[in-house]
Amino acid sequence: MSTEAPTTGRPRAFDEETVLGRAAEVFWRHGYEGASLSALTGAMGINRPSLYATFGSKEQLFQRAFARYHESHVAGVRAALQQPTAYAAIEAFLRNSADGLTADDHPAGCLSVQGGLACSPENTRVSEILAAGRAATEAALQERLSRASEEGDLPDDVDARALARFVMALSEGHAVHAAAGATREDLHASVDMAMRAVPLRP
Repeated sequence: MSTEAPTTGRPRAFDEETVLGRAAEVFWRHGYEGASLSALTGAMGINRPSLYATFGSKEQLFQRAFARYHESHVAGVRAALQQPTAYAAIEAFLRNSADGLTADDHPAGCLSVQGGLACSPENTRVSEILAAGRAATEAALQERLSRASEEGDLPDDVDARALARFVMALSEGHAVHAAAGATREDLHASVDMAMRAVPLRP
């Protein structure tokens, strides 16, 4: 006599990670409000009932897609911030960002910037989710730079929070320019200029 528990329900005909990646690309290209359900279901290869049954709503789908994207982004940030000096960490962060913003395997720019900076009042939650993601990245930068200050790796008069904000502002500006057609070489040239402004310990 078998001791296996009986299976119930019909197995899902799609892989959630795959369809989340496709949904993220639609949100990336069109923004949250510009991404229609028809475009989403078409890209994901599922119908509307399956979308609602699996993800609940368009907003919940966006949350899942962005969380997946952000986790991948955070992994790259952590790797950059492991560099031994503040200067090297900032340069790695900006250059890795420039490479990611202009990669060929996804839309140019950044989902966290293009996904929903401008949303109607009923979709402010989407803007808040994206802002929280950007704030988390900035907080990680600030923590790394604060540690550099404590270790004597930055001049005493450097404000770690202001420096982190400077680096984030450049990276987010690069996202806008990349989406508008700036090349990887363009962005790296901008990084070259920015690194001249990073304070070094005398």
